[in-house]
Amino acid sequence: MLRLLTSLCALCVVLALSTAATTSEAAAPRLETALANALRAPGIAPTRTAALAVDLETGEVVFSSRAERALAPASAEKLAVAFSALRLLGADYRFSTEVLGQGELVGRAWRGDLYLVGGGDPTLALSDVEALARDLARAGVRRVSGAVVGDESHFDARRAARGWKPSFVGFESRPLSALSIEGTRIRGPNGSAIAAARALEAALERRGVAVAGRARTGRAPVDVLPLALDLSERLADVVRHMNRESDNFVAELLLKELGAQAGLAGTTAEGARVVRSELAAAEVPLSGIRIEDGSGLSRLDRLTVQALVAILRAGADDPRTGGAFVTSLAVAGISGTMKKRLVERPTRSRVIAKTGTTSQASALAGFVRRRYVFAIVQNGSPVPYWPARAAQDRFVTILARR
Repeated sequence: MLRLLTSLCALCVVLALSTAATTSEAAAPRLETALANALRAPGIAPTRTAALAVDLETGEVVFSSRAERALAPASAEKLAVAFSALRLLGADYRFSTEVLGQGELVGRAWRGDLYLVGGGDPTLALSDVEALARDLARAGVRRVSGAVVGDESHFDARRAARGWKPSFVGFESRPLSALSIEGTRIRGPNGSAIAAARALEAALERRGVAVAGRARTGRAPVDVLPLALDLSERLADVVRHMNRESDNFVAELLLKELGAQAGLAGTTAEGARVVRSELAAAEVPLSGIRIEDGSGLSRLDRLTVQALVAILRAGADDPRTGGAFVTSLAVAGISGTMKKRLVERPTRSRVIAKTGTTSQASALAGFVRRRYVFAIVQNGSPVPYWPARAAQDRFVTILARR
């Protein structure tokens, strides 16, 4: 009798394990099918849609479709720039803008020119220029015999990136310049530096400092003295603004700064080389990847969802980037480009992601709770805006309900 009971118990255990395994095996295909169905949308070809979702707890791939296909990523491109910048420059890095003087201070008169030298700060504002003027006035300067000269030589003179439509400059992004003040009116693609010089000139005059010369642009000579300095917010804050608001100008200047700080040149091309190098060092798959700009506006950009998921995972795991990288993503129903998306339960505040939208591409990549990491990229000619977003939201909502 005892042997019979033992045998029956063993049989029950086997049946239970078998049933659990069968249930698990059945659940996986059901999830995969549900996610595949979620991505179906009118006007979007399945062959031009890629998606990948990974369980962070187990490392299991719960969905994969064309994960290695290189597609135009739209603003999901900014994830690669944010990751690389935080790794190379550090979360506490700050951009600098300086006022340098050629000449000497005699009494209350600066005899010579003042140079406003841009350090590539993409967040430079009129309030920062006012602070520079205030510091000069506090130092006792009441008259400048020369002129205010705007120096933007920290970066090259290219105002756009390869693959941009001409209309993008001035519409999707300010002209790319190492000396550009947010909110100022500029005339033409080469007007940023002179507008900045005029802004400092006007700020000085409001502080009671008379400037005799006429504002112009040029390069600061070697024999200059530091007179005033403005530092930007921490890079962590700059990256947060860039990703949450999907700021194209910030992304482009940050890419150029990567080239400059790596000892190469302040160009888009050199910055792109740095990004590829940082991605390779983090073991992000580079097959098919093309980095032509920092914002994702270029029609030549290419990324894979495999690479996007790898960037997200590496960014979250790297102690140099983790906190700043993850918190730079927009929060569903709360902030940035996700403020009006996924606003209901179970996604609100539980999904953080980077969006991407151009006429040719739509993307969403990020995390669902602390359980899943995902990336979706859809391409088309053009991509229908609302069906693309709806498909992405359906996909993410299914993961959030797990």
